[in-house]
Amino acid sequence: MNLDNLPILSMLIWLPILGGIWTLIIGDQQERVVKHFSFIISISTFLLSVLLYYQFDNDFLGMQFVEEFYWIESFSIKYHLGVDGIALPLIILTTFTTILVIVAAWEVIDKNISYYMCSFLVLTGLMNGVFVALDSILFYVFWEAMLIPMFLIIGIWGGPNRVYATIKFFLYTFFGSVFMLVALLYLYSVTGSFNIQLSQEAPLGLTAQKLIFIAFFLAFAVKIPMWPVHTWLPDAHVEAPTGGSVILAAIMLKMGGYGFLRFSLPIAPDASLYFANTMILLSLIAIVYIGFVALVQEDMKKLIAYSSISHMGFVTLGFFIPFGIIAATNSNAGAVMGMEGAMMQMISHGFISAALFLCVGVMYDRLHSRMIKDYGGVVNSMPYFAAFMMLFAMANSGLPGTSGFVGEFLVILSSFKLNFWIAFTAALTLILGAAYTLWMYKRVIFGEAIREEVSELKDIDAREGFILFLLAGVILLFGVWPAPLFDVMHVTIQQLIDHISQTKIL
Repeated sequence: MNLDNLPILSMLIWLPILGGIWTLIIGDQQERVVKHFSFIISISTFLLSVLLYYQFDNDFLGMQFVEEFYWIESFSIKYHLGVDGIALPLIILTTFTTILVIVAAWEVIDKNISYYMCSFLVLTGLMNGVFVALDSILFYVFWEAMLIPMFLIIGIWGGPNRVYATIKFFLYTFFGSVFMLVALLYLYSVTGSFNIQLSQEAPLGLTAQKLIFIAFFLAFAVKIPMWPVHTWLPDAHVEAPTGGSVILAAIMLKMGGYGFLRFSLPIAPDASLYFANTMILLSLIAIVYIGFVALVQEDMKKLIAYSSISHMGFVTLGFFIPFGIIAATNSNAGAVMGMEGAMMQMISHGFISAALFLCVGVMYDRLHSRMIKDYGGVVNSMPYFAAFMMLFAMANSGLPGTSGFVGEFLVILSSFKLNFWIAFTAALTLILGAAYTLWMYKRVIFGEAIREEVSELKDIDAREGFILFLLAGVILLFGVWPAPLFDVMHVTIQQLIDHISQTKIL
């Protein structure tokens, strides 16, 4: 099937958005129809992303499936879309995760179901928009708009402190975005266009690049989130419903990493080199310090949230290690490995964190507690669930043969080409990750039941088993055969490495 004349990127954006709006029209009175309709829309969107993958030319340099026309012509703002090897895996991750969230809510959400499904479908379309936007104002609109459905998801279906968590989440992420908008307007004054690709090619002085980098950093570092602007994430995860936690960890954290690759590195490569050591240091602090913080958590959701911050430290480490390698060796050897490892870590973490949050959701639905101390002996009453959770815990620890190992291994290997101690410090996550994840697993799954209700828990049903089986399959598949991802991203990342190897100073 030829997609050249088919607006498939627009379909990936507007099909879930319009589908979400239609669920509101159907209304809560027809709950069954809402659920099935939402499932069909999520499946259709995923199939579109799979079709996009099979039609994607892995050897093509540049954007593919481009759509472009004027949106606000008087300000040269365009509806400009395109996809490359960096955006495509994230789109597939987004559409796949949406299916899981829709199915996970099937028996759990019992109030305002049409609003719930609408929020997630609209959020899916907006997140896809972020990944395919090639006009910086269009990107900014999608970037800010996706805060609204997540704000509602946490604020309406969240826990007792949901208002505090929602406001904190909104203020943190919105604050950084204001500086990004200022940087985008400055780039418009330089290039006369909001075209992101033109901004990437525009020559800039070092001072201008530094200021642009800082502005982008304030937006993207909060979203990842990097230490020390990470404090909103544990609160948001604890109060969010299971579906909200899954989308936050699996997709929305990746927005920050994507922003670095699309804006910070190619637009300000000299500033990225200047700040590379600082970024590496912040990444190592996140990997090690936050790993120790995760060790002392008593709430399973908080532990997984801090685990996410630690693992995302590998992503930023892999993004900025190449600058050190290029500066030290005048060679790109090892730079591509580090960045591809970081991309693999983003995708893998999306699947693993989604799986762990869904596992917590399974237990919470039965016992209405996220506290580790309330469990123990779950394996006796839920053996199938315990087996799935063991796999996900091992993947989170970086076990070879799972997707969690591939990205971390490549980033550590790339770090060795720059500095042994950086690689050694980063490798501590293999110890810390195993410590906090397996310790949580031991206390929750094994031993004697702390509460009598634990011994009476019912094992996973067909719906829950379907979700966990899909995630287990993907995690094992990319653990032993990551080539489908690397083949898609390699040319784009090689092109990015070549681009950032050249100075843009006037």
